[in-house]
Amino acid sequence: MVRYAATPANPALASKSRGSYLRVHFKNTHEVAVAVKGLKLSKAYAYLNNVTEHKQIIPFRKFNGGVGRHAQAKEFGTTQGRWPVKSVKFVTDLLKNAESNAEAKGLNVEELYISSIIVNQAPKHRRRTYRAHGRINPFMCSPSHIEVVLTQKDEVVPRATDKKVVKLNARQLARNARL
Repeated sequence: MVRYAATPANPALASKSRGSYLRVHFKNTHEVAVAVKGLKLSKAYAYLNNVTEHKQIIPFRKFNGGVGRHAQAKEFGTTQGRWPVKSVKFVTDLLKNAESNAEAKGLNVEELYISSIIVNQAPKHRRRTYRAHGRINPFMCSPSHIEVVLTQKDEVVPRATDKKVVKLNARQLARNARL
């Protein structure tokens, strides 16, 4: 059994999925993960589908050096963004896998939301590229480990309507007794 970086508060109401050593750019996948974290599952599918069709954008906030500016990013309060189709495909596949795990557990799929999605760097694959004057430079890819935790929302317990009990310490009790 593999160890997940994030453990859900109530494992009975959660389903998990993970992919290791996936050949998809770490930086792009991190930005996709940040964009979908906290969304309901159905909303996340719709958003990721819009990204592949270039109707919505993934805002790039952390790894944004050299990323172009686009008007679609205004929706998220930033200026830079991209449409990383390959990263979106990998995240969508993991979400579908976690959804089927939830169905097998007997959870309500309409109530699921993405409580945790974590992207870590995997070891780089080394290749070489040949440069002028007989030199050789590294040509590396940056694969990712991705893990997803979907959680079903807990039922909201209403606040008690009874009167608030006032707790007094010994000094306050003695003071009240004198008065």
